[in-house]
This record gives sequence, C-alpha cells and structure tokens, in this order.
Amino acid sequence: QVQLVESGGGLVQAGGSLRLSCATSGFIFSINKVGWYRQVPGKQRELVATITSAYSTYYGDSVKGRFTISRDNAKNTVYLQMDSLKPEDTGVYYCWLFTTKSYWGQGTQVTVSS
Repeated sequence: QVQLVESGGGLVQAGGSLRLSCATSGFIFSINKVGWYRQVPGKQRELVATITSAYSTYYGDSVKGRFTISRDNAKNTVYLQMDSLKPEDTGVYYCWLFTTKSYWGQGTQVTVSS
C-alpha cells in the first residue's frame, strides 16, 4: 500500500534552516505529483509547495523565495529545504501525494523560535 514517511522536523531559531524528507513506497513515484502542506491548531491545512513529475514547482505565497522543493526519483523521496525560517512557519508539515486521490504522511513537527 501507499506509504509516506516524513522526517527532519525539529526546533530551530528564527533565521535558521531545516530540511524535511519524505520517503515513499507503494506506487510509481516518478509519475506522480507530490508536495508538502502544513497545519497549525485551529487553522486549515495550508499548501506549502508541490512538484510534478516534470519537475514543475509551485509555492505558497508565504514561503516563496525561502523554501525549495525537490525530488529524487531514484530514491522515491521528496524534500523540502526551508531557509530563513520565521516563527509563523511553525506547524506540522505533511507530505502529500496525488494519484487518483490524495495520500498523506503522518506529519513532522517544525517549531521556529523567535
């Protein structure tokens, strides 16, 4: 079955960097769109970034110029490099896959202190 496993979250000071990874299995990674969302308590899940099989990327307005999404089809893994982190980037980050429907990882906590 489809599995998405995130890693790389943690606590970082404002201005710092983190790199999230999402290891996937159970489907043909290379032909599918993948990405990252984030959520804070009391708010809707927010799109962070996506990347297609053709390596076309999309970023949410709040992260443009600071975050970079990438994928390694040989490793079935998608990454999110987060630079210049701000306290408002704090939240649970979820890996996302779309095939004929959406799939989600379990989430990894990112906390940015001021």
